[in-house]
Amino acid sequence: MKHRQLGNSGLQVSEIGYGCMSLSGGYGPATEKNEAIRVIREAYEQGVTFFDTAEVYGLRENEKLVGEAIEPFRKEIVLATKFGFDLDAYPDLNSRPEHIKKVVEQCLKRLRTDVIDLFYQHRVDPNVPVEETVGALKDLILEGKIRHYGLSEANVNTLRRAHAVHPVTALQSEYSLWTRDREADVIPVCEELGIGFVPWSPVGMGYLTGKITQDTTYDAETDLRYEFPRFTQEALRANQPFLDLLNNIAARKNATPAQVSLSWLLAQNPWIVPIPGTTKIQHLHENLGAAAITLTPNDLEEIRNALSSIQVHGKRMSEKYLVSCED
Repeated sequence: MKHRQLGNSGLQVSEIGYGCMSLSGGYGPATEKNEAIRVIREAYEQGVTFFDTAEVYGLRENEKLVGEAIEPFRKEIVLATKFGFDLDAYPDLNSRPEHIKKVVEQCLKRLRTDVIDLFYQHRVDPNVPVEETVGALKDLILEGKIRHYGLSEANVNTLRRAHAVHPVTALQSEYSLWTRDREADVIPVCEELGIGFVPWSPVGMGYLTGKITQDTTYDAETDLRYEFPRFTQEALRANQPFLDLLNNIAARKNATPAQVSLSWLLAQNPWIVPIPGTTKIQHLHENLGAAAITLTPNDLEEIRNALSSIQVHGKRMSEKYLVSCED
């Protein structure tokens, strides 16, 4: 596994990270604890040094799981987590400085560590100027409780304002072959300011793996996709051209659609680091295999031309979740 630097920060991570969220639910029921720990540790054994969690995942349970799983090799990896929700009044947001300073102590305890390498604001709080939030994060950096900070789902204006107070190490937003909104605004600003970009859901919440069909069903209690417009049967049918494109290239490369999707992201910029998540070791190996897939300039041109004529159908999330994402 090669490594990449997140922007100008000096923070070195494996070129493919591991998103831990789904181990505690979100796209189905939570994974049994011992099996979840096994998946995380296998990721490390395969060269992953960048692990992503958040206090809201599993309502604090994911951080506890990750803390136990990574404890034997904590000093060998980069650990990212996120604050920003008021978990006692979920889904309300709270990025007030006093709240952040309380939450970081709780995160450190759950993660069994004395420092968080990358501490993201999970969602921008419209009730707290980002300058105040970053001021608190700067204090935590000076105190040695966090090493770097980032933003998630923030727009260009917020990104610039935050960066002016203290350099942003990474921006995390949804980005994949079928979610490319950030190419027009945030990604160019990341390049300008020297900020790393971390795509979450880099294989389209599973759709771009080719393993989801029009007959796939989602449990209303445990799977967010149950209410996401892009996962209705109608939308899945309409978005088939994305899979046709991926299947065509995957066949030539002796690869899978998921591997082509991840390889495409890696080819966009050297400071982009996707964090696919999975609950299964065979899918973990498949995802990490993307690092060995090389897309030629001709391949990338073919994808670019194809995408210019493919329209995505359905919003990426339901309004309930989109409301906290900045346009």
